[in-house]
Amino acid sequence: MALFRKNGRSEPEPAAAPAVPGPEAVPEGALAGELAELVEGAERPLGDWQVAEYRAERGRARALLARTARRLGSGGRAAAKGATLGGRALTEQLVQVAPRLPVRDLATLRAQHPDAAHPEALADLLVSGAVRASSALGAGVGAMAMLPVPPAMALEIAAETLAVAAVEIKLIAELHEVYGARAPGSGAQRAGAYLGAWANRRGVDAGVLARPAGFAALAVGAEVRQQVGRRLTRSSLRRLPSVTPLLVGAGIGATMNRRDTRRLADEVRADLRARRPVERGYWAAAAPVVKGEAVDGG
Repeated sequence: MALFRKNGRSEPEPAAAPAVPGPEAVPEGALAGELAELVEGAERPLGDWQVAEYRAERGRARALLARTARRLGSGGRAAAKGATLGGRALTEQLVQVAPRLPVRDLATLRAQHPDAAHPEALADLLVSGAVRASSALGAGVGAMAMLPVPPAMALEIAAETLAVAAVEIKLIAELHEVYGARAPGSGAQRAGAYLGAWANRRGVDAGVLARPAGFAALAVGAEVRQQVGRRLTRSSLRRLPSVTPLLVGAGIGATMNRRDTRRLADEVRADLRARRPVERGYWAAAAPVVKGEAVDGG
């Protein structure tokens, strides 16, 4: 082998790099849209006849993670740096994704879930969907780790961390709609507010929203980026067991994500319940229309 030649001037042959997918051209906002479809599909109740659909959700989650990993890395050299994606690079990815998440307003949510007669019932449905989507993503990255290669594993963890964060930010934004605490301002400003809420595991700061200069505080500035970066780094480290091979990691990842997303939802809901809605009568005003007349949702 060339590596062990002592004579001659030929350069040693480099060792083969681990097989890591190259970058994939994905339309702008495609990741956000796919995450939204994954969550909204998971909001349907799961009966025995839907077990096959649940397996399909996990398959879609695995495919989504593979595409996300390809977007985060561009070959072996970039993949070798994948462990650093929990910091600045992954934060910037999330900052770019957050404003493109298709957050549904309360009227849309009530129209899609007409049986939810009060805010708590609707919030339960949203949390259930996000928990299932998060669980599917955890199982997906575990299934991807059948033949773990360290650089690829780093990208898989980064992809899962980004995807789960997007699912949870979308959930937080829609919970604010449900509890009548929608952040004001433009879409980018609201995204900044919900990013901060996700990083701090609570609702958007009511005091900031009440001040005249509050809108400026909703921009994604250096402080918010630092908070998001710290949260992403902690999340990445916690997900290391999910890449355990032979599908053991799939079970670990699914269980961990399910527990963490539900805990986050419980903390945010407790914070929002303790506040008064921004507008009285907001729930009834968003009631779905049936045969030309608004349904009295209470």
